[in-house]
Amino acid sequence: MTEITTVGLDLAKTVFQVHGADQDGRPVVRKKLRRGQVLGFFAGLSRCLIGLEACASAHYWARELQALGHEVRLIPPQYVKPFVKTNKNDASDAEAICEALARPTMRYAAVKSAEQQSVLMLHRARELLVRQRTMLINALRGHCGEFGIVV
Repeated sequence: MTEITTVGLDLAKTVFQVHGADQDGRPVVRKKLRRGQVLGFFAGLSRCLIGLEACASAHYWARELQALGHEVRLIPPQYVKPFVKTNKNDASDAEAICEALARPTMRYAAVKSAEQQSVLMLHRARELLVRQRTMLINALRGHCGEFGIVV
């Protein structure tokens, strides 16, 4: 079997799609993996370049795959879309990620650490609370206005 140099991994909730290519860009492996099989599969591969579409769980999987010794790059979804050849499904998405990964001018998103993600989550939660508080104050002001109370 030819050595896999680049892998496109399409993330999902339970079933992940893998598309691996050799150094010439020829497909070597196309495989469906369940969530529990992902780390075992990549632990058995020699070091390679893995591309993930930047999404909710991409940073977690990138950290896990980097811990196995692979080089991981996150590609924003708008840069992957032009490489989807046929109908959009998980297999074609994985192939498009693998193909986009081979482009020399591709732009990537940085992989965030767990600490960076937790700080961002804290900021988003605070922003949500501020927005909800403002909505409640505006609703109360409107209800009071219906009774002639202007604040």
